[in-house]
Amino acid sequence: MSDIDYNFGDYDDSPEHGDNRSEYRLTASAKVTVELESSVPEESGEGAERSLISRTSDLSARGIRLVTSEPLTTGALLPAWVSLEEVSEPFRLMVEVVWCRPADANGWLVGLQILESDDTAYLEWVEAVARAMSEG
Repeated sequence: MSDIDYNFGDYDDSPEHGDNRSEYRLTASAKVTVELESSVPEESGEGAERSLISRTSDLSARGIRLVTSEPLTTGALLPAWVSLEEVSEPFRLMVEVVWCRPADANGWLVGLQILESDDTAYLEWVEAVARAMSEG
């Protein structure tokens, strides 16, 4: 699938995990950077920042499913930047980790809920997803 192939997706989630989604999802591959630890200015001027860069396996206006190289803590509130190929600037969003489970020997599936928050691009994100759905 190409990075700009946004189609309605049917995710076959197993019954033991359930499907709590209330919106249509787009099967899409978008780049997502999740900030795991923010930089804190120290006397030396350098702080330790740690981010995780991943790809989506599907997304909606209110949620993103990622495949990651490490597990994320359920309930964590984290800043994230989502890059869609047809939009020049990444969307700065606040997300909550709602679930995390092993995907295979080398990865994890992570469900993120996008939170409406001040100082984020939440409204712009919702509009971009709506455009992608109407064009699909």
